[in-house]
Amino acid sequence: MKRALVIVQQETSSPGRVGDRLRQMGFDLDIRCPNIGDALPGNLDGVDAVVIFGGPMSANDDGTVPGVRAQLDFLPTVFETDTPTLGICLGAQLLARTLGSSIRRHPYGFVEVGYHPVVPTAEGAEHFEGPMRVFQWHREGFDLPDGATCLAMGETFRNQAFRYGDNVFGVQFHPEVLRDMIELWTERASDDLVLHGAQSKADQLVDFDRYDPAIDRWLTQFLGQVFT
Repeated sequence: MKRALVIVQQETSSPGRVGDRLRQMGFDLDIRCPNIGDALPGNLDGVDAVVIFGGPMSANDDGTVPGVRAQLDFLPTVFETDTPTLGICLGAQLLARTLGSSIRRHPYGFVEVGYHPVVPTAEGAEHFEGPMRVFQWHREGFDLPDGATCLAMGETFRNQAFRYGDNVFGVQFHPEVLRDMIELWTERASDDLVLHGAQSKADQLVDFDRYDPAIDRWLTQFLGQVFT
């Protein structure tokens, strides 16, 4: 069986739909949470895929959150081995920071919480059939790393998806999210729902029913491209 190293950010984190799809693709999930003390491997021998998920901390928190520092120290190994890798939200920002990019908040204080549009670039047409509304939950964005290719763009935070080399991908949004995860996140992080650019819980649940079938189809195709 193929092995996927899955890095989550909290003890209660779930790989959600991404985890379900990886299992369906024949991967055994090795789930580790460095923010609660789980060690990351010294090498990627026997690892066929890496997925780094999001969390409430910042990619700039390496001075205060040991798990963030551990991931930044680990990620050069990913680039050295060319292991197929996907970073989601904070995971994408950690990839971008490791590649030398800045991670910062929106200059006017906007966030993306709820369903927001992304539009593929010409280079992203291989991975996106067209514009989509996808689930987001973040206060920070990333600059496009030198040498990376932008695959999709957004209105509030420009860089929404990128590829670095042939096998490393980052997406700012959350294709793993299922309805029960929206219920949980809107309860635990309810303070974020009053920020500029955030949707209400009710609107998020309505949009889940409206947009999730397309996200589900896209993710199945995308993971097949990344982790073949």
